Amino acid sequence: MEFRSKPKKPDIICFGDSLTVGYQSPTADNPEYRETPYGDYLQYQLGQNHWVVISGLNGELTTGMVNRFRRDVLEHLPRYVIILGGSNDLGWNRTPSDIFTNLAMMYDQAQAGGITPIAVTVPSFRPLQLPDFSEASELPRSNRAEWQMIHSHIERRLELNGRIQEYCVSKKIPCVDLFSETAEADSKLLALSYSNDGLHLSTAGYKLLADLLWNNVFQG
Repeated sequence: MEFRSKPKKPDIICFGDSLTVGYQSPTADNPEYRETPYGDYLQYQLGQNHWVVISGLNGELTTGMVNRFRRDVLEHLPRYVIILGGSNDLGWNRTPSDIFTNLAMMYDQAQAGGITPIAVTVPSFRPLQLPDFSEASELPRSNRAEWQMIHSHIERRLELNGRIQEYCVSKKIPCVDLFSETAEADSKLLALSYSNDGLHLSTAGYKLLADLLWNNVFQG
């Protein structure tokens, strides 16, 4: 675990994969690897009366998150843990049901330990090269197949996120819908303004997540 704030007992732990690390893919304009974690922006909004710790691992699956949850979260007894995971599982074609089981296990363990879990839905994705789009009947077969595959990936995200949101309502767990806030309204693809590689968030995307957490959970 990397402590980015002062070495005190943390109020909030941001827990997850590369979206928690704040990974940004290098681009022509910014060729160096960068990390812009939403936890840093949230720390700024909260001020120095609160301490945010970032505990993220690039490429991590939810099984790995479960395995280190006690060591990296429960033993530190924060007031809140923000849990964002599942993107990598979906990339490896794990079922939404299996992914949700792991996430729910962490929500339950946090609550049992007197910690408030905050769930974040998995954002959408965007292929770097989209197939041509027109009326489905006019598309070449190869393009129809590509769009069907893209639609399938999005549907799996929506299924997982629906499970997360329903569970959060039943358990009175705060939930931030990052998918809806960063996806195009019509296509449901990850909006260009929030990602430069179609998988990870841009600086604007990570700042948006911090804003959502501040406005919907921590403000006031």
